[in-house]
Amino acid sequence: MDPEEPFIETDMRRRRRRSLFRHRRVPVRMLVPNFFTLLGLCAGLTSIRMGIEGRYDLAVAAIVFAACLDGIDGRIARLLKASSRFGAELDSLADFVNFGVAPAFLIFTWGLGDLKSAGWICVMIFALASALRLARFNAALDDEKPKWQSNYFMGMPTPAAAIVVLLPLYLYQLGLDETKAQWALKIVLVYTVFIAFMMVSSIPTYSGKLLGERVRREWVLPIFVVAIGVVAFLFTYPYETLTVLTCLYLAFIPLSWRAFRDKCEDESVAPSAPPQSGAPDGNGAGQPQTTGRVFTFRPSDPSK
Repeated sequence: MDPEEPFIETDMRRRRRRSLFRHRRVPVRMLVPNFFTLLGLCAGLTSIRMGIEGRYDLAVAAIVFAACLDGIDGRIARLLKASSRFGAELDSLADFVNFGVAPAFLIFTWGLGDLKSAGWICVMIFALASALRLARFNAALDDEKPKWQSNYFMGMPTPAAAIVVLLPLYLYQLGLDETKAQWALKIVLVYTVFIAFMMVSSIPTYSGKLLGERVRREWVLPIFVVAIGVVAFLFTYPYETLTVLTCLYLAFIPLSWRAFRDKCEDESVAPSAPPQSGAPDGNGAGQPQTTGRVFTFRPSDPSK
């Protein structure tokens, strides 16, 4: 294991608090991640317009494009060592628009608008949940936690929630016209509130952050093949691919929760190993006792 890995998260917190405008001349590399963030924000705003005009294909594509940009801007900032507090705040505001407001508008104009006030309250809950989720995420950045917990989100992340909540729209575009029936829209309403609850919950979901640090050599080519295959299917069969990915993601959440729970149990059991006590010697003096630690005793050097 790289000896610098345990300090990556602490170093990222320090760079996140770094001010972008503390110098009169800002390095160009500090601006590159913000360009990707602003490009994603433009995609989110475009999705709102496309949803209002009823052009759902372009609206969904804009949200997916914004999610892809959100996944790479942070990694670009880490690679260029260009993380800053300005970029972090801009990223949070862009995420609220792209993955809180845009999908809420889209699902409302697509079908929940037929439920009048009930549908509007539902999409407001979703948008507010995304804002609360982002605020909790920013507030928890300075919390000390084990390295392995960086591989999990607490609650469903907003980009994933934005794509998952649009599952009824995917099914409608695949030819299931029943999804816009009155009884089906009520199920969609409950489903949207459920996704909002998942965002503000404490259910751990796999993030894959640590996957981006080190990849085993034998996995490099398979990862390339899988990534190219997913992109190809996404361009050729967009709604089928999004439907399958959404269902797989929802099915994977219980597995993430179980893996997180098992690691927490292993971590709590490891420090509480039973103490070992030695039998008293002939003079009545006992051997040193250990309390949860393993001590290695070396025989004393008789020459000293």
